[in-house]
Amino acid sequence: MIQSLFGSSPQPDPETPSAPQPAGLLERLKLGIQKTRAGLVDKVGDVLLGRKEIDADLLEELEYTLITADVGVRTSTEILESIRQRVDRNQINDPSELRGLIREHLLTVLEASETPFKLAAEPPTVVFLVGVNGSGKTTTTGKLASRFKSSGKSVLLCAADTFRAAAIEQLQIWGERTATDVIRQAQGADPSAVIFDAIQAAKARKIDVLLVDTAGRLHTKDNLMAELEKMRRIASRVIPGAPHEVWLVLDATTGQNGLEQARKFTESAGVTGLILTKLDGTAKGGIVVAITRELNLPIRFIGVGEQAEDLLPFEPDRFIASLFEP
Repeated sequence: MIQSLFGSSPQPDPETPSAPQPAGLLERLKLGIQKTRAGLVDKVGDVLLGRKEIDADLLEELEYTLITADVGVRTSTEILESIRQRVDRNQINDPSELRGLIREHLLTVLEASETPFKLAAEPPTVVFLVGVNGSGKTTTTGKLASRFKSSGKSVLLCAADTFRAAAIEQLQIWGERTATDVIRQAQGADPSAVIFDAIQAAKARKIDVLLVDTAGRLHTKDNLMAELEKMRRIASRVIPGAPHEVWLVLDATTGQNGLEQARKFTESAGVTGLILTKLDGTAKGGIVVAITRELNLPIRFIGVGEQAEDLLPFEPDRFIASLFEP
């Protein structure tokens, strides 16, 4: 039996990790994605500026702008085809209307993959954080601990990245910052053993959420992906159905390379959602749309800065509004 952690209600639910809405959240979001706005929305505006008719040249420029912003060939093609059909039916003839149509289509794509994050009725809920080296998994794990605890949940951290001593130490620092215990072993220990200990500890302490920081691994390395599968099996033996969520942490600055990573991890690791980090550092934030469209996976959080509060719950309508509205 499962209860929803993210409700569809527009009213904030104090039980959800998206509940804390500190002052300036919308402003931080707008600031964090201003490079994407410049690389996508502002360039669309430049293409449309002064145009009197919707012709082949205009549509070609729009398509180029969407693709270079990493919206994805598939989504860009769909948008252009929709515009062409409306032009053929004489439903639109004013270039100024195209900006609104693009906004509408992007929002539709993002909303189509939205699914609620579910919290196990019997704690703990086990969440794995997976991804390649350098994507920001450990930092994101710490930020998630802060967010869950702010929403009233008890949290335990698991340092399952036993390959790097620095990862264990970094997670320990986040544990101290957020007053969260960390289950750890020595560098080189079997990560599945650490996960086993962490789940047992979480059960004994009646912890609400166990966040597992796994080692970075290349999606092309079959042996490392097999190890990840072993960790999932161990978790499910201790708690049937665990891990309840597997979140793939992606560096947004990698653009289309992130899409290929997401495909491989989804196939091998049972990914249930995405977290995009470093969105503030790229003009190609359109990858948010491309990944959602291609994999039909919900984006849970986006990182738009270094501070804990800069890990924001992803809400399609707010994201699109921040891109398109002044």
